[in-house]
Amino acid sequence: MFKKTAVLMMAIFVLGCLVSTNAIAEKPFRIAWSHYTGWEPWEFARNSGIIDKWAKKYGIEIKLELVNDYIESINLYTGGTYHGCVMTNMDALTIPAVGGVDSTALIIGDFSAGNDGIVMKNGGSVADLKGREVKLVELSVSHYLLAQALSKNGLKEKDLQIVNTSDADIASLFAADKNAAVVTWNPMLIQCRNVKGAKLVFDSAKIPGEIIDMMVVRTDTPETLKKALVGAWYETMAVMSAKDKKAKKAIQYMAKFAGGTEAEFKAQLRTTQMFYNAADAADFANSAKLKETMEFVRKFCFDHGLYGDADTVDFVGIQFPDQKVIGDKANVKLRFDVQYMQMAADGKL
Repeated sequence: MFKKTAVLMMAIFVLGCLVSTNAIAEKPFRIAWSHYTGWEPWEFARNSGIIDKWAKKYGIEIKLELVNDYIESINLYTGGTYHGCVMTNMDALTIPAVGGVDSTALIIGDFSAGNDGIVMKNGGSVADLKGREVKLVELSVSHYLLAQALSKNGLKEKDLQIVNTSDADIASLFAADKNAAVVTWNPMLIQCRNVKGAKLVFDSAKIPGEIIDMMVVRTDTPETLKKALVGAWYETMAVMSAKDKKAKKAIQYMAKFAGGTEAEFKAQLRTTQMFYNAADAADFANSAKLKETMEFVRKFCFDHGLYGDADTVDFVGIQFPDQKVIGDKANVKLRFDVQYMQMAADGKL
């Protein structure tokens, strides 16, 4: 969900070490987001005034900004431009955490249950990818999904050719290529699936709970920002899940802003395991499943060189809500924290 080389990894690491939260202007707090079904609610929260309402409650100003290039948004967050940014569990580990930026998964919004997939022309199964060129955002969750698909079907990455492609271009390139094969996420995934001759051969429903979509903030950001973001998110979730006229208008707005129809957006929501309820999100974060998933993810990342020059998978520490850590306890850079989601669940924000 990216362009990344060893040189870039080192550059990010150095930059991450040099930049502190104090280097970012305290007001307004800048938050980045990019297009994805599970993140479109942030735009509704901005447009409807929900963000401003919660910011005012805590005496702060929040500026929510759309960045069309997903990986660029995370790089900007890592470099110090933003206090928070939406990203997946894997990308939170490989970019800011490995880059030295202590980050907290503040909100677990959903996990992909079919919102990420492999689509191809002139083929009907994962086995048909052998010898083919496959376009994806390299070393992203799309790459992880491909690796899982290949493993489950007796293939290896060396059996095909991976072509690094920006998420902004992938749908148009798929449509133009008569022999295309891509790995991507919604809304680009549904755009590719709608192309004549396209076949979905694998999706994230086959690896449930492994591609997690989150709002990540710098761990040392003020309590006021954390509470405001969580409060705004779950008010938005309440609007979306109410099944009334207000919910319908919210869905219509999100669909239009995402560049699709209401029907398309609803179809994408069906393949997104949204945590509309804060208590459900907290339960997921507290589950043993999350630890298992992050063990899989960190090994994939290390094996694919996403830990830069580190010589061990334990280089970065990942802390869970029960305070247990996998990796280096002295270098914890990714934290799963349920306290604010639990506060929302308990009505204490």
